[in-house]
Amino acid sequence: MDASPALSRAHRLAAWVGDWVNRPQPIVRLETLRILVPIAILGFMSSRIVHADHWLSDEGFTVPDLGGSDWRQPLYIPPVPGWAAWLVGVALVASGLFLAVGFRTRLAAGTFAALLFYVALADRLAAFTVSKIGPVLIFALVVSPCGVRYSIDAWLSRPRQGAPLPDLVAGGNVRFFQALLPVFYFSSGICKARGDWLDHPAVLWTHLHSSYQTPVSYFLASSLPSWCWTVLQGLTLAFEVFAPLWFAIASTRPFALGYGIVMHLMIGLMFGPVVWFSLLMISVLIACYAPERWLRSIIVAPLNLGSS
Repeated sequence: MDASPALSRAHRLAAWVGDWVNRPQPIVRLETLRILVPIAILGFMSSRIVHADHWLSDEGFTVPDLGGSDWRQPLYIPPVPGWAAWLVGVALVASGLFLAVGFRTRLAAGTFAALLFYVALADRLAAFTVSKIGPVLIFALVVSPCGVRYSIDAWLSRPRQGAPLPDLVAGGNVRFFQALLPVFYFSSGICKARGDWLDHPAVLWTHLHSSYQTPVSYFLASSLPSWCWTVLQGLTLAFEVFAPLWFAIASTRPFALGYGIVMHLMIGLMFGPVVWFSLLMISVLIACYAPERWLRSIIVAPLNLGSS
C-alpha cells in the first residue's frame, strides 16, 4: 500500500522526463550548433595545425611508448610520418569547414569527429578542454539530422523536394546539448568547491597573474579592489554548482544565459590562450538557450541557405 504513491510519483517523473526529452525542438538550434561549434574548434586547433609535422609526427617531441603496462599510458598511438601529419591537418580544416557550411554534412561531420578523437589521443600532453569535449560535441552532430536546413546540402536538394523543409527536430538531438552545459558547469563547480575556492578568497585574483595574463587582466587586476574578485569568485562558484537549477527554471534561465555569456567573454579577454574555449562555450550557450527568434534573425537569416 505504501509503495503505490511512490510508484505513482516515479511514473509521473518518468513521464515528465520522457516528454521533456522527446518534445520536438526548433531545428534552428541544431543548425546553429552545426555552424558555430566547428568554427570554434578549428580556431583552437589552428595553432597546432600550422605545425602539424611537429604536432603529430616524429619530427617533433613524442612521448615514448611505455609498453602498455603503465597506468599513466593506457593507450599509445605512435607518431605518423610528416606528410601524413600534414594530411591530417588539411583534412581537419576541410571537414570542419564543410560541416560548418553544411556541404556533404554527414560525411564531413563523421570525418571531423574521427580526426578530433585521433588528435586528442595522439597528443594527450597538449589536450585541452576543447580537445576533449570537441569530439563529443561533433559526434553528437554526426548522429543527428543536422544539415537538413540552412546548409548547402539543403539548398542543393531544394529543387528535388516536394515537401517543405522541417522546422522541428526530435527533441533528443537538442536536449543532449542543453543538458550537457549544466552538467559541465556543475562538475566544474564541484571541483572548485572541493579545491581552494571555498577556503581562499583570492583564488580568482591569483589566476589573473598567471602566464595566461593579457592586457585586460593586468588592467583589471590593477584597478579593481581585491574584494571585487572575491565577490566574482563566489558568484561564479554559485553559478556553476547550481547551474542545473538555473537552467531548469524558466524564470532564471535568461539570467543564467546572460551570466554564462559574460563569464566566458571575460575569461576569453583575461586569459589569452583560452579564447577559443570561451567562444565554443558561448556558441553552445547561444544555440541551446537563446530565444529562437534571435537565432533566426542573427545566425540564420544572413545565410539564406535552404530556408524554404
